[in-house]
Amino acid sequence: MPFITVKVLEGKTKEQKRELVEKMTELVSQTFEVEKDRVFIFIEDLQKDNYGKQGKLFSDLEA
Repeated sequence: MPFITVKVLEGKTKEQKRELVEKMTELVSQTFEVEKDRVFIFIEDLQKDNYGKQGKLFSDLEA
C-alpha cells in the first residue's frame, strides 16, 4: 500500500487538489502495479507564515 504525502503552500483550490490526487493515484497505481483503492495521498497545506527561504518568511516574499 503506497502512502504519499504532498506538502504545498496554502492557497491551492479544492479542484487543484482533486486533480492532483486523481493523477497521482493513477500514476502510482500503474507504476507500483496496485489497485487504486490501495493508494493513499495526503495533502498538507503549509501556512506561509511558518516557512521561509532566503532568510525571509514566504508570506513576506509575496509583499
